[in-house]
Amino acid sequence: MKYTTMKNTTMKNTTKWIASVATVAAIFFATNVKAQTTDKSDWRLGIGIEGGIPTGDVSNYSKFDLGGTARLQYGLDKNVALMLTSGYYNFFADDAVKALGFKSFGMVPVKVGAKFFFNSPIYFGAEAGAGFETNTGGNTKLLLSPGLGWANKSWDVGVRYENYSGQSYDFGTVALRIAYGFTL
Repeated sequence: MKYTTMKNTTMKNTTKWIASVATVAAIFFATNVKAQTTDKSDWRLGIGIEGGIPTGDVSNYSKFDLGGTARLQYGLDKNVALMLTSGYYNFFADDAVKALGFKSFGMVPVKVGAKFFFNSPIYFGAEAGAGFETNTGGNTKLLLSPGLGWANKSWDVGVRYENYSGQSYDFGTVALRIAYGFTL
């Protein structure tokens, strides 16, 4: 009974958090209507906050992940940009799992990829790389991450699915990234 109550509370908090983030994203969409296109040789740096809902093997362990990333972007032409992304994600252990003595675990992603602006300011992004677990044995996971986003000259809001695979554990996260970016 206690586990069910904690699970319901966690789900309600997650739902409130997702609704809050969606509201903030809607405000950015409504107030920043100038589209982003990249100029050739346009270097940009974006600093973002990310939150997600774990899927697969890890969803029994964690119901929420939160992190921050830095993304370096280089515009190849008006509608294509290359990306290098790294940061830190924390997968928060569920209360029932903590009661068994387990802790939250972290992941340091290092990914390369590209953005394709097919209908400015909307883009499709794809990244691949490695994820380094920080406190669960130091395993390295293959990361594959397709997503969709919206970006203007200052803001980048994207939704993606990130898959982690390796060492017989496959899991993922459905994540939202909100980032502020600027030209270098």
